[in-house]
Amino acid sequence: MFSDARLTNFIANTLALLAVCALIAGAVMWVAQRPYFAISTIQIEPLQSDAFSYVTAAGVQATIAGRVAGNFFSVNLDDTRHLIETVPWVRHAQIRRVWPNALSVKIEEQQPLALWNENQMINTWGESFTANQGELADDANLPQLNGPGSSERLVVQRYAELARWFAPLSLSVQEVTLSPRYAWEVQLSDGVRLSLGRDPAADVADPHGRSGALPFAARIARFVHAWPQLNERLDGRAISSADLRYPNGFAITLAPVSSISTK
Repeated sequence: MFSDARLTNFIANTLALLAVCALIAGAVMWVAQRPYFAISTIQIEPLQSDAFSYVTAAGVQATIAGRVAGNFFSVNLDDTRHLIETVPWVRHAQIRRVWPNALSVKIEEQQPLALWNENQMINTWGESFTANQGELADDANLPQLNGPGSSERLVVQRYAELARWFAPLSLSVQEVTLSPRYAWEVQLSDGVRLSLGRDPAADVADPHGRSGALPFAARIARFVHAWPQLNERLDGRAISSADLRYPNGFAITLAPVSSISTK
């Protein structure tokens, strides 16, 4: 009899506790759903600088308007972050709740390094992205990089190497192209086009390369070291193109000489 009474009391106390918990949970849910906690403010600011270069707060607001579901307690921060990262020129976003009805959004902008293929750009992290190129600064002089899909980092790496090699010659790299067969073509700021062929050190399609082929850097180094003497011997004649694919040297094509007739 005694044990039955204890069991009855335990069940009664348990039911009472569950009822109290249900009341508390209901009260919390009721409070959490009050309009006071509805997201009414989204604070947007740059992550690493004082002002945006390309992103606008109005553009971000227009993209997310009516698409951020939930209130201060229930809003999904990951979903909201992914939504904001679809805005052009936004690379990453960081979001946190601000009591009682706001979100703080810090945006990392894309930093364009070069144009990529037909209508994209590459940022300084070697990632391709799509944005309006017409929003670039008027004095922006981005090189043109081209290559197969997923080759962005390799092309950027090669571009950086080329830029370092030709900088002492007061030349810049205007265009770098990696063909579908992983052969390299380069155009310099003076109009000279370079054919480098495949790079046996980084050829995805053919990692062993052609027999006797020099690595990418060795071909460039040989041409750069010969450049001053070559210019002197040409006595002002312009070079149209250079084929660096030979194992023991390179071949050049001179630009046509314009003739002006006088009467």
